[in-house]
Amino acid sequence: MRFDALGLAARSMTIGGAVIAAVKRKAGLPRDQRRPGVVCTVYNQKVGERIVLGAEAGISAGFDDELRGLSGGNALTIDPRYSFDLTARAGYLVNDKTLVYLRGGYANTRVRATLASDTDVVTTSDNLDGWLVGGGAERALTDDISARLEYRYTDLGSDGGEFDQHQALVGISYNF
Repeated sequence: MRFDALGLAARSMTIGGAVIAAVKRKAGLPRDQRRPGVVCTVYNQKVGERIVLGAEAGISAGFDDELRGLSGGNALTIDPRYSFDLTARAGYLVNDKTLVYLRGGYANTRVRATLASDTDVVTTSDNLDGWLVGGGAERALTDDISARLEYRYTDLGSDGGEFDQHQALVGISYNF
């Protein structure tokens, strides 16, 4: 896949996956949590000689990524269940095989929080709405396969919380 021929001669649709290398969430909780993967779909439209605009939708599920800490001397566990995002994407073709891009848009994460004291355990679940921004590079490996490296920042503090993420992703996509 070359970005001139990368399926971007006019437009392309991509299905891909990524591995999140590092995540930081909520101040005071462990910084090196990991999520095994993200599945995404991307629609690209080449709008000029070197300009590509698009949209991306992604979903990830949390496995073994509970965050543990203390709140008022009680044990607090935050367990992200899943998240999804819907973003716009704008890119520049560095050459016919390499696209650098920025993206931004809506993010949502479903979390379960458990607060355990000596006498009681309280569990609640909530959806956190917010936004994300990021950028990366995508490189064509073949006519159908591309690899990408991306950084993204997500702020899910719309409900007055301090829940944010810094993520580095490495991914492979199939383009059709």
